[in-house]
Amino acid sequence: MKVWSWVVGALALAAVGTAAGFGVTAQRELAALEHAPAYSLTAPPPLLAPAQGSDIDEQLLIDALTPPAANPDLGTFHARISSVNTGEVVLDRNADEPLRPASVTKILTSAAALYQLGPEDTLSTAVVRGAQPGEVTILAGGDVWLDDEALDDLAAQITASDASQVTSVTVDTSLWDGFTEFPESWDPENIDAGYVAPLQPAMLSGGRMDGNTEGDVPRSHTPALAVAQALAYRLGADNASVADAPVAEDAQVLATVESPTLTERMRVMMRNSDNVYAEAIGHEVALARGTTDAPQAVLDTLAEHGLDLSGTELADCSGLSDTNRIAPALLDTILMQAATEAPLRDLLDTLPVAAGEGTLETRYGDLPGRGWVRAKTGTLDETSALAGTVTSEAGNVYTFAFISNDSSILEARRAMDELASVLRAF
Repeated sequence: MKVWSWVVGALALAAVGTAAGFGVTAQRELAALEHAPAYSLTAPPPLLAPAQGSDIDEQLLIDALTPPAANPDLGTFHARISSVNTGEVVLDRNADEPLRPASVTKILTSAAALYQLGPEDTLSTAVVRGAQPGEVTILAGGDVWLDDEALDDLAAQITASDASQVTSVTVDTSLWDGFTEFPESWDPENIDAGYVAPLQPAMLSGGRMDGNTEGDVPRSHTPALAVAQALAYRLGADNASVADAPVAEDAQVLATVESPTLTERMRVMMRNSDNVYAEAIGHEVALARGTTDAPQAVLDTLAEHGLDLSGTELADCSGLSDTNRIAPALLDTILMQAATEAPLRDLLDTLPVAAGEGTLETRYGDLPGRGWVRAKTGTLDETSALAGTVTSEAGNVYTFAFISNDSSILEARRAMDELASVLRAF
């Protein structure tokens, strides 16, 4: 069994870690609000150097893991740890029993996407000549990662085309017709809180407003309209709206832009646990399978690849719903496959590095796992989760999946970080 290592990239990141009408004007005015600068890092290149492990005393490892795994701060705690080098499970605490997973749900969505779509998959957003004189229509293609650069590019292409003076911009959102725009288990207040937006197939930075590209800042209640407004602003058009019906299939294409690859989009999603991005990826999987039930599409894809989904329940693809249920054994199995098989390998490269970036930037400050743990976090009320990999001092690689329910978030986080850090010594 060949085990692939991501250690150098993790260390580099850890080192850095130490150091409705036409609303364009209103959106720009809100840009004066002060927000902390976004944390940014250059992503490490995928490393394909086989990790060289060494033999360990398994009983010593079990003895070292047992006390922190029994920490009462973990509440109802289910977990599994496996050795990638040997393929053996080294810790199992009710790992087959599902709990509320929070955002580690994104691991399932990402794995399904890599299986169904492949790492190089991209999304196209086109602008076509509209049905009325002076009108252009954005064909929303599911790209919720659109940014100012993409809109500048579209505007430049339209201006350079033979289109007459543009007076109106519409956006055709029919691609996601039939999908649930806002699941019942979500809290509408989470839009203004910055955790999610109505699910529409074109957005600027996941529906964020005021020029923000990252963070839990207020999101638009009409994100596709906001894209039309932003393009209209660039073209000097007076009107922007959502199209009443799909445009004609033979409409003249005036401009197109491509999204980053799936792996790049996953990396942005995983880094700060962006729910909108995760849901968009789930929608993409569903469309590829000819359905509008994204959570079921994720499950069906994983089942086709032999994964045991016993007890798994998904109401969304991001983990925001408190009705989701996932067993740690499933998460750990996916991570093991990512560490040993090519189809899921890119999944590991998208995971945040302890003390280095994203949702793990401020964690592991004084723990041995600093710079060596790569993991996806999960947080909801009385719920904390962590699932990822650790490379030990001896060069052994471990996968793990921890889910804590009925616990205090901060205390449970610390306890899970301590448990993962134990693996560094083995």
